[in-house]
Amino acid sequence: MALPDGERPDTPWLSYHCGVSLYRDEGVVLRTQKLGEADRIITILTKRTGKVRGVAKGVRKTMSRFGARLEPFSHIDLQLHTGRSLDVITQVETLRPYGEALVSDYPRYTAGTAMLETADRLTVGEKEPALRQFLLLVGGLRTLVEGGHEARLVLDAYFLRSLAVAGYAPALSECARCGAEAVRAFAIAAGGVVCGACRPAGAAVPSAETIALMIALLRGDWQAADASESRNRTECSGLVAAYLQWHLEHGIRSLRHVERDQADRARIDAERGTREVWESAQNPHISRA
Repeated sequence: MALPDGERPDTPWLSYHCGVSLYRDEGVVLRTQKLGEADRIITILTKRTGKVRGVAKGVRKTMSRFGARLEPFSHIDLQLHTGRSLDVITQVETLRPYGEALVSDYPRYTAGTAMLETADRLTVGEKEPALRQFLLLVGGLRTLVEGGHEARLVLDAYFLRSLAVAGYAPALSECARCGAEAVRAFAIAAGGVVCGACRPAGAAVPSAETIALMIALLRGDWQAADASESRNRTECSGLVAAYLQWHLEHGIRSLRHVERDQADRARIDAERGTREVWESAQNPHISRA
């Protein structure tokens, strides 16, 4: 059988069309779980095949050949053998070990963990190609590791874009119900911002700056996002998290750690500001940079 142009003998195409039981792909490890005494089930979002669950035999043994390569956050190249219920991972090579850079930075680590959980939830079916979700996840992890933007901004941008790819992009510039431009509130069940006439009871009323921040994150306008104020970022994060979890119909467990860290940082900033005000009052002749 002739191969399509550009296909290599080790690509997933062969496993479905030529009856070959081995296939190769690259992916990001989303999560792991124990199986038996020495094995693990590894859930991976792959570039071509979609979400795959594979068994890594013997990886919990101290002499395992590739156990460390199959940890969450790892961007890997792998070969699998097709099984009846679970495929078997036979080869693994590390492409980018994102976890090594994230574990030493708690805010970025918790944001990354929330990304992995969201990617897992949004790609429901196994072996259903999800290239755009894969590329978004790789891009989000890479941006987190580079450290050029606040971790929660990167996470909110990832949430908004992954929702858009899944078909749940919120309306942000005109009413989600009637299309009017004069928006007054944000209604999760309605699909985004709404005008005064369409506003349901209990809808949130975010500031215009918060909506502008959400638009910037969705479009990738990092200059505008980085220039946003703390209170708008906090309001944005709350709306985005609520909107995401409403569409998933489940909570993102990792978000509890993200929100706890955000609350702790806000408390520390507030205490620092109070202390500086008190010190300035006690020493009026001391100028501060």
